[in-house]
Amino acid sequence: MNYNIILIILGEPNSTFSELLFKYFKSKNFKKNKHTIVLIGNNKLFKKQMKKLKYNFLINEISDIKKAKKKIINIINVKFKFKKTFTKITSSSNKYIEKSFSIGLKLLKLYNLNKLINGPVSKTHFLKKKFPGITEYIGFKTKSKNQVMLIYNKNLAVTPLTTHIPIKDVARNIKKNKIINTAIKINEFYKSKLKREPKIAILGLNPHCESIAEKSEETVEISPAIKYLVKKKIKVFGPFPADTFFLKKNIKKFDVVIGMYHDQVLTPIKTLFKFKAINITIGLPFIKVTPDHGPNYEMIGKNKSDPTSIFYALDFLNKIK
Repeated sequence: MNYNIILIILGEPNSTFSELLFKYFKSKNFKKNKHTIVLIGNNKLFKKQMKKLKYNFLINEISDIKKAKKKIINIINVKFKFKKTFTKITSSSNKYIEKSFSIGLKLLKLYNLNKLINGPVSKTHFLKKKFPGITEYIGFKTKSKNQVMLIYNKNLAVTPLTTHIPIKDVARNIKKNKIINTAIKINEFYKSKLKREPKIAILGLNPHCESIAEKSEETVEISPAIKYLVKKKIKVFGPFPADTFFLKKNIKKFDVVIGMYHDQVLTPIKTLFKFKAINITIGLPFIKVTPDHGPNYEMIGKNKSDPTSIFYALDFLNKIK
């Protein structure tokens, strides 16, 4: 049986994520969504947060995903002891978050579901430096390798070749095969899910793609990877200097930009599109989307957070198969 379901793991209970979901559930976008939406998290806390923020929705608590209904909020309850509706983020929620992911990943596999949204988690408290980010955590849990992080907007998407690693480690992690595999996965994702062949720009690492060293990352790893991909009929171009690439006249020519490290491409994409971008993980057995924001502790419980990214995430998943 094919279940047309989007699973949403609520993640860190002390975040603005529930607020953003309430704003989506109140909107016309929710009524137009063709999918059944199932939340995984603590039902009692979710209701208390709803009341605190002055929203009022019917919540359908289910234990069997087959009982989920369209156009209403379904939730699979996960036990969690709490005293306050919103409070400071600590490691006290770790077991609850772990259980929520365990249930979600089990359901995805059991019912052959292919769409997951995860709420934010604390890298400090939940991941505890065991994983660079939630992308790597879910990759480990699903025994998947070489995931690609695509920060997506329909006009332009970016991918950091290296994700959440220290800058001092970036250069030695830039490898020809990694660039090749990343470009191939992005190309396949665009063709299979978005029904178009992307034009991909690849940035250099060094300023102006130059180095005073005899051999540079551009000459040894990046340019050979581009030459290989061109031979494979993948539309890649570069390497381009990062400092001038994100001018309007340049970016309008491309669909995706592969950068060599996190801030090289995430800083410009967030400047260009603010919250109208989503983090898509390519290379898992399903499509995982994370709204482009963290727990946002400073705004918890204030009902002032910008919901654009969760709207963009759910609308994106609603349009693809």
